[in-house]
Amino acid sequence: MRYNIEKGFYDRVVKSIRSIPLGKVATYGQIANYAGNPRAAREVAYILHSSSDKENLPWQRVINSKGQISMKPGHGYELQKKMLEDEGIVFDEGDRVDFKRFLWQP
Repeated sequence: MRYNIEKGFYDRVVKSIRSIPLGKVATYGQIANYAGNPRAAREVAYILHSSSDKENLPWQRVINSKGQISMKPGHGYELQKKMLEDEGIVFDEGDRVDFKRFLWQP
């Protein structure tokens, strides 16, 4: 799927993702909200997928609203989990992140 993403929104998403500190996570919806469009979580995912390398984004710090990694095993899940664990993020037995402890609150 291809999105027609307004440049200002794109720039705000990139800035928000870059602002997530080491050892914290944010959700796709949270980033969309900070960027000015709370209903654009899928667009945030698209920007992460298409621009993480180009923009040098800490993509691993963006997870879903359930506190889980959205990527499937064998398709980036293991890498993202390892990167987050290397930053000190802890996963529970259900592979969820405790938002009370690790959710970024700017």
